[in-house]
Amino acid sequence: MSSAPVRDALAAALALAFPVWCAGCDLPDAVLCPSCREGLSSTVSVRRIDTVGVHSALVFDGVVARVVRAFKEDGRTALAAALAPALAAAVGSCAGGAIVVPVPASRAAMRRRGYRPVELVCRRAGLAPERLLQAVRPTADQRGLPREARVANITGSMRARDVAAGVRVVVVDDVVTTGATLTEAARALRSAGAVVVGAATIAATPRRRHAVRSDTSVPAQ
Repeated sequence: MSSAPVRDALAAALALAFPVWCAGCDLPDAVLCPSCREGLSSTVSVRRIDTVGVHSALVFDGVVARVVRAFKEDGRTALAAALAPALAAAVGSCAGGAIVVPVPASRAAMRRRGYRPVELVCRRAGLAPERLLQAVRPTADQRGLPREARVANITGSMRARDVAAGVRVVVVDDVVTTGATLTEAARALRSAGAVVVGAATIAATPRRRHAVRSDTSVPAQ
């Protein structure tokens, strides 16, 4: 029997034992269907938030939002490979040769998930994330908070460690909403002597004239 029929038979058996569905549209027997995979095609946009230029590859809405949530909150780690090209594009447009520094995951998030989503996508993208940031105090869930409350919640919550003076870094996260988390990460790194050349995210929430609705956000790291 050739390898293709064997592979197909194994895939069918696994689908019966462990049914899967598309993270973007719920189509059965697919981790991500071709149509939803096409919806993850990236076009990098840049916006400046305080002193940080944030490069984002996707808009956090529709299929993108569903895939990111499934990856972070449903434990569907196989989706990291599908999100990796977007993060790679965002980092690539930010600055070459800079050290990639992920926003740190909180202890609560690590206990809940068992993995660090941003670091996993970095590795799938062929990047080498370095944990130069650490959380120094717990923070509340950022979802639903207005910008001022987000800033107050996150300010002073991170500290940089083992940073060489003058080293060039790019901060990475999964989704940017108000930019409060990225701004705090940049502050901590600069305080330790790093040069923050920018920030990169998989996606950015749609810009609205009014406050961002809570259902467009994902839980904090």
